[in-house]
Amino acid sequence: MAHPLVEYFRCSEHLALPRTADPLQPEQGYFRFGDVICYGRQAVGAAAPGTDHGIVDVTLPAPGAGPVLLPFDLSEVIGNLRHERYPEAQHAVRRVSAFSVTHAVYYAVRPALPVGVRKYLQRLHWKGWRQIPFPSWPVDVTVEALMRRVAGLVVERSGEFPFIWFWPDGAPGCVMMTHDVESAAGVKFSGRLMDLDDRFGIRSAFQVVPDAPWWAKGATRRFVEQLRRRGFEVNVHDLSHNGRLFRRRERFVRHAAAINARGREFGSRGFRSGAMYRRQDWLAALDISYDMSVPNVAHLEPQQGGCCTVMPYFTGHVLELPLTAAQDYTVFHVLGDYSTRLWQEQIDLILAEHGLISFIAHPDYLIDPRAWEVYTELLHLLDGLRAERHVWIAPPGEIDRWWRNRSEMRLVRDGASWRITGPGSARARVAWARLEGDRVVYEVDRSRRAA
Repeated sequence: MAHPLVEYFRCSEHLALPRTADPLQPEQGYFRFGDVICYGRQAVGAAAPGTDHGIVDVTLPAPGAGPVLLPFDLSEVIGNLRHERYPEAQHAVRRVSAFSVTHAVYYAVRPALPVGVRKYLQRLHWKGWRQIPFPSWPVDVTVEALMRRVAGLVVERSGEFPFIWFWPDGAPGCVMMTHDVESAAGVKFSGRLMDLDDRFGIRSAFQVVPDAPWWAKGATRRFVEQLRRRGFEVNVHDLSHNGRLFRRRERFVRHAAAINARGREFGSRGFRSGAMYRRQDWLAALDISYDMSVPNVAHLEPQQGGCCTVMPYFTGHVLELPLTAAQDYTVFHVLGDYSTRLWQEQIDLILAEHGLISFIAHPDYLIDPRAWEVYTELLHLLDGLRAERHVWIAPPGEIDRWWRNRSEMRLVRDGASWRITGPGSARARVAWARLEGDRVVYEVDRSRRAA
């Protein structure tokens, strides 16, 4: 298993990579590493059961010689965050797994509920969400902050930290636009949405519910063919979008066979669950290349939690492309904000970490002229990021291919410099983590081409 720094940065395995100090406490809990909140076992102090308790800072003085020792298992902590193994997220998983009459009734009548009624019920459900201390709203970059801090320790010890830059051609970040189609009205409106995306040169992906109760299977097939003819990606969106897919393991495995069959019919390699319900450890049953069901921070999702990262990551054979920006429904109907203000804030926070800026915009909700105007403004904003800051805008399938290629690339010495080998390395760039005072900054050589 690769060292977590190698997996994240694609740095050389021959750097002075940190090790784990022994022994670690037997119980997992919350602790701080500087200003970064972590969850796992620690070597210093007592674990805290929650983030609202006194959390010990486990930072140790840097030794004068020898390897860098971390007072926790970096791989364990990163895995706990990405895969939502911390208590708040696990509590949300248990709630999803438990049978609820209210939940069952809601999804039974959901297609007939006016948006206003749904908004009222959802606001009751999310009451007090602003007081949730962890993950951080509106974007949580705990994984990025932790990796940056640990990379800084390597720089302090060895003087250099070269790595393979996150995105092709030295792009400072990546944008991914997706559209979940969840009603007959949304299907009908998708033509206008494709026209608008085309106008801005946005290659987006449409997620289609294969066994949707609102139309016949033949109509689904024709819609998928229309999307593909227009050059848009198509992915499977749940199975029937009834909120029950992840309730029981045996049920999920049974439905996974149907999802896999629909994926083959669609020619799809990606998946997103309905309402962002998820059990990441169950994804192995799906014959997919990438998943898009995990929010970065899920305060305003039916299943709370979040993966605490703005970068793609692997769960077994599946690449997770996390949702890092608020859904359009959340912005318009939950927060009542018909502007790009929140999205702009999230974009700035994500680009500061050079991450993936991923959106869900539903044709079902963009029918509203106010929402359509704001979405158009968002596309203007994204087009400007591409033109002025060279942000890479790509559909999920292309991002999946890049990230898989990057995971196979290697950084090797070439005299006094470094070069990159592996599939797709012609678009890869060498970057460095450097210290500016007590800050770790990244520099990328956009002119340097790989061997």
